[in-house]
Amino acid sequence: MEEQQVGGLRFRIDFSQPLYEQILDQVRSSIAKGEIRLGEKMPSVRELAQELKMNPNTVMRAYQELERDGLTEKRRGQGTFVTSLPEKVQAFRTDLASRYIDTFLAQMESLGVAWSDVQDYVERSRQEQEGERA
Repeated sequence: MEEQQVGGLRFRIDFSQPLYEQILDQVRSSIAKGEIRLGEKMPSVRELAQELKMNPNTVMRAYQELERDGLTEKRRGQGTFVTSLPEKVQAFRTDLASRYIDTFLAQMESLGVAWSDVQDYVERSRQEQEGERA
């Protein structure tokens, strides 16, 4: 699984996983992290499909989902652009963080881990990460 750069986007494609979901997740993540600037032009569907060696319909499906999320917008005759509204990206980040937390907590609950233990694990992990950065 090698990394490919297309315009300002970087992709790591694993052909054993659904391609549409990989494109969608990687672009969403890049927008949420600020790796793609607000208002930045996205590669065309054809360009991205050619570079990633996949069907344009796969890329189109991901682009349509990004537009439904409010993370991108089509401009007639110009192409697809990342939204220029920071509140859209912030709302998406908040929603994504909430989903990650819900998934994590559900997994901890399924393991039978008490809330106090979850708090201890999170705090310990945060301290270890801060120690690695120092």
